Amino acid sequence: MILAAPLLALAACTSTQPPADQPRPTPTTSASSAAPTATSATAAPAAPEPVADGPCPYLESSVVADANGQHVTKVRTSADKPHPACFFYRPDGSVQLTVRVYSGEPAIAKLVVDEAAPIATSNPASTPAGWTGGSLSGDKGAVYAVSKAGTAVVVSTNQEQTIKARRITESVITSLGL
Repeated sequence: MILAAPLLALAACTSTQPPADQPRPTPTTSASSAAPTATSATAAPAAPEPVADGPCPYLESSVVADANGQHVTKVRTSADKPHPACFFYRPDGSVQLTVRVYSGEPAIAKLVVDEAAPIATSNPASTPAGWTGGSLSGDKGAVYAVSKAGTAVVVSTNQEQTIKARRITESVITSLGL
């Protein structure tokens, strides 16, 4: 019975994260702005969901079409404030690109970025100047996620090239004056 306390303490310190050699899921619709409501400092806000037809208030469909290389046939937005997430759709009805802008606590902004492009498994991202985060590329698309102070911008695309997501990220940051 004397060993029970140290074992319980050790069990409490173990992580529930999957081992580093197992693939982590990549976000497919991570793109919205979530206000710091009832979110604890240990968890990022839930991924946004599209709830209304567009347009996106901070990103033109033509910019997405040019950068992503696909026609945009529909835009939907989330209910997040102050900046809704924007979902841009292809002619076949699937989402081609999403943008998420989080404004709030700096620790939460970093968590939003780390959830989208985990520091341990992504390539470092530092564009535009002063912003930091990560980028990932895979068969199902790419993500570029950066934060600065209490703001995070996450762009996910169905294209494999992170440069496309990075260009959209830069455009969003410029458009919003972040």
